[in-house]
Order: sequence, then C-alpha cells, then structure tokens
Amino acid sequence: MSSGAREREKVFVEHCKGANGLDKVVLREVRGSSAEVYLYGGQVTSWKNEYGEELLFVSSKATFKSPKAIRGGIPICFPQFGSHGSLEQHGFARNRFWSIDHDPLPFPTNSGNKAFIDLILKPSEEDSKIWSHRYEFRLRVTLGPGGDLMLTSRIRNTNTDGKSFTFTFAYNTYLFVTDISEVRVEGLETLDYLDNLKGRERFTEQGDAITFESEVDKIYLSTPTKIAILDHERKRTFVLRKDGLPDAVVWNPWDKKAKAISDFGDDEYKHMLCVEAACVEKPITLKPGEEWRGRQELSAVPSSYCSGQLDPRKAHYAF
Repeated sequence: MSSGAREREKVFVEHCKGANGLDKVVLREVRGSSAEVYLYGGQVTSWKNEYGEELLFVSSKATFKSPKAIRGGIPICFPQFGSHGSLEQHGFARNRFWSIDHDPLPFPTNSGNKAFIDLILKPSEEDSKIWSHRYEFRLRVTLGPGGDLMLTSRIRNTNTDGKSFTFTFAYNTYLFVTDISEVRVEGLETLDYLDNLKGRERFTEQGDAITFESEVDKIYLSTPTKIAILDHERKRTFVLRKDGLPDAVVWNPWDKKAKAISDFGDDEYKHMLCVEAACVEKPITLKPGEEWRGRQELSAVPSSYCSGQLDPRKAHYAF
C-alpha cells in the first residue's frame, strides 16, 4: 500500500452516539488530530491536536439536552446574535437538531484529503411561527491535514413570497486557555468596539494587545481577517482567520457572572476565552434566491513568543 493510500485510510469520519445518546460525528486526520460535531446545534464540541490535547472549552456543567444550548465548543448564533432582537438569546440554530446533508452543494474550498461533514438546517413549523422566513443553512466542518479546523456556512433565502430577510451571525468559539490572566489577543489594537457592559456604547481600543483582568464583553468592528490569541502559560497561539465576518466578539464572564450562570463552573472563567468571528453591527440582508457565505478557520501553533510580541501573519506558516 502506498503512503498516500495509508494517509487516506487514516482520514475518516465516524458517526456515533455522544452524551445523553445524542448523535455526533467524529473527524480524524492522519497526524492524530480530531474534532467532534453534535447534530444538536450543528455544534463543534471538541477539537484536539495531534497530541490529544483539547483546544476548545466545554463547561463541566454543560447540558447536552434540548432545549438548552451546549455551553462551550462553537455554538452557532443565527439568525440573531445576543439579545438585541425579538428572538431568544443568540437565536435558535444552536438548539435545533440539524441533519446530515447527503446531497451537499459544491463548496469553494478544496476538501480533498481532509475529514469533513456537511450538515443542513431548515426551519420547522415551530420555527416559522417565531421567525417567518424560509431558508437553507448549510454547514461544512472540515479538519485539515495540519489539524486546522474550518467552519464554512452558506445561508440561502428560500422564501417564496418575495420577502427579504435580515440576520446577524457569530461562531461563538470557546477557546481553552491555561490561565486567562496570561492570555493576550493581538490584531484588535486601535479598533472601535461596542461595549455590551455599557449598553453597546462605542469606544476605541487603546494601547497594545488586549489582556484580561476583569469581565469583558466587546464587539470589535471592521476587524482584520486574522487574529492571534496567545496562551503564554502553554506557549501556544491560536490563529483565527475569517472571511465574510467583519466583526469579532471577545467575551469572558469573570468571577461574579460565572457564579450566576447555571451551566458554568464558578472558576471555569480562568480557563476559557471566547473570540468569535461575527457579523453584528451591520446585519446581513438576503433577497429570495440570494446566498451568504461566512468562514472561520482555527489553527493552534507553538508561540513565537518574544517580549510578548507575535506577528499573526507569520503564525500562518508555523505548522
């Protein structure tokens, strides 16, 4: 057997049962990295590197049971981000049962020699009562040969009444970090942001990279396509690349709010940080037949740590 054939053999997709008997899909690639995706929420709940180290945070108190969303991993916020709108917090896509898409549309990214799964969400009769639009939401979750994790969303307006619809969106990504006080985010310096702790008042970020010593809930605007999150304690850097998602949300509840969240451990805020590719400030509008695409790619690489500085452009090549 050729080495190429052996590699293809090791790239596989497994359908199995997860917590509380929920259906999930496990992706594995040749070097040993893996990801798992629950059909409930269409949600990635695990992403491990080739050494088996978990890179995403899921709370020990997470409820893997409808109708509550799973606390951690990468919940999908659609068709509403946050509580600014008529729908439930972060919309309903994260607590609906998705289906495996057995007849997916062609995706622009090459998935050859990669493990991937295609999911689809369509509105139920109950959903149509609370959001009266028809749509197809197609999601491809891909695990690349280097262990990078890519989520590509395609949302199409399938209304037959000629009506457009508008939505906001986010990949609500919970990263696992060793110690939040030793984490810094680079790429958002000097940008404008909306502070959710101050009624979405607009401010401009000052100074160097972002560090953490209290609760944070900010929506950064017109952000670059690449953001770096440095876990100094672990000497690991997460690189988030995105397309079609101009905003970036940064969230950590800190101690007081953590204690008030029922499905979140009191001290778990120390080991997580949400950095989310999003489209919040300027909602997306689709006419019937139109399609929107949004992509987020995550890589985890050894930090090129030197006086706390890292060039995110170089991290792309650190595999």
